[in-house]
Amino acid sequence: MADITPMPLLTGRPAPPGGQFLPLFSTFVHPSAQQRVAEVLQTTFLSEGKLVKEFEARLASELGMVHPAALNSGTSALHLALEVAGIGPGDEVILAPQTFIASAITIVQVGAKPVFADIQYETGNIDPADIEHRITKCTKAIMAVHWGGYPCDMAEIQAIATRHGLIVIEDAAHSPGATYQGQPIGSIADFTCFSFQAIKHLTTGDGGALCARDPERAREVFRRRWFGIDRANSPMNEVGEREYDLTDVGYKYHLSDYAAALGLANLDGFDDRMAVRRARVAQYHAGLQNVPGLTHFTHQPDRESAHWLFGFHVENRLAFIRALKSKGVASSVVHDGIDHNTLFGGKRPELTRQRRFDNTQIHIPLHDALTAEQVDYVIDVINQGW
Repeated sequence: MADITPMPLLTGRPAPPGGQFLPLFSTFVHPSAQQRVAEVLQTTFLSEGKLVKEFEARLASELGMVHPAALNSGTSALHLALEVAGIGPGDEVILAPQTFIASAITIVQVGAKPVFADIQYETGNIDPADIEHRITKCTKAIMAVHWGGYPCDMAEIQAIATRHGLIVIEDAAHSPGATYQGQPIGSIADFTCFSFQAIKHLTTGDGGALCARDPERAREVFRRRWFGIDRANSPMNEVGEREYDLTDVGYKYHLSDYAAALGLANLDGFDDRMAVRRARVAQYHAGLQNVPGLTHFTHQPDRESAHWLFGFHVENRLAFIRALKSKGVASSVVHDGIDHNTLFGGKRPELTRQRRFDNTQIHIPLHDALTAEQVDYVIDVINQGW
C-alpha cells in the first residue's frame, strides 16, 4: 500500500486544523532515527548484523513476540511461514477475503490453494463458524488475519485447528501491540507474521517479522531466511568460504542493520504512542455515538486492538466519502474482499457477510500525527451528515 501524503485543500473549502488535507495514514519516524541510521552508514556495515539482533531482542522483550526473526517484509514472513509449515502443492489454506492480496498470493506462491471463509460483518475478521465445513483432506492450515489490528477469535480458531490437526498462521500485519486474552499477538499461534512497512505502527522503512512458537521451527525460520545457511554454525574456513551443506531451499529475506536502526529508533516510546492512539479511538467513539446511518464495529473486552485502522459501517458510503473530502478529510475502504481476483478463483457471492462488508465499510484518519483537535474536527464533519 502506498504512503498517503497531505495535499493542500482547494480554495474555499473549510480547512481542518493545520490547514492541510487530513490523510488516512502518516509515517512515524522517531527524532532519534536520523542519528541511529547515520551511525550505521558510518560503519559501512549495512547488512544483517548486531542491530538486527538487538531489534529482535526488543521485539521479544517489549512487544512479547516469541522467537521473532526480523525479515525484509511482511509478505516474506507469510511466505516463509508457509514454507516452514510444510505447505505446498495440493494443500489448502483457509482464510478470510478481508485482507490485502499478500495473504493469499503467498499461498499461491507455494503451490497451495486459498479457500475463503466468510467474515464477521461486525469486525471484518474470519468467522470461526464458517471454517469447519470448509475443511477437506487437503486442508493444512488456517490463516487468521487481524483486520485493522483487532484480534480474531483465536480460542475458537485454535480449537478447530486442534480437532483437525491444522496449523494456525496469524497475519498480524496490522497488529503489533495487540493482545488476546492477556497474551501478546506474536505469542499465541504456530506462526505469526508482522509487517513493518512504511505506514504501519512500527516501521523499518519496509520490513517484517516472523514468530514461530516452536523452538525447532524457529531455528528453521532463522536458517531459511538467509538461503538455508545456519550462520551461527557455519564458520568461515581458512580460504574464506563458509562451511555449510544446504538441505532445503532458503531465501534472502533477512532484515538489514540499516533498516533495523530505524526500527530501533521507532521502538522508543512505542507504548506511549499506542496509548495516544487508544485515546484518539476513545475520542472517536465518544463523539460518533448515535450518528444516523453509522454503525460501529464491535470490540470484545477480552482483547485489545492495535488500532491500525478506525473503521465502521455507513449507509450511502459514496456520499459519506464525498462529504468528508469536501471538508478536507480522507476516508477509504483500505481493502475490499480479495476473492474477486481471478488468480484466487473469482468473487464468491455465497460469502454474504463479506459482500455486505464490501458495500458499507469505511475508515477515517488514525495515525501518530493526528491531534485531538483534528479528531474533534472529523467528528464534527461526520455529525453534520452526508
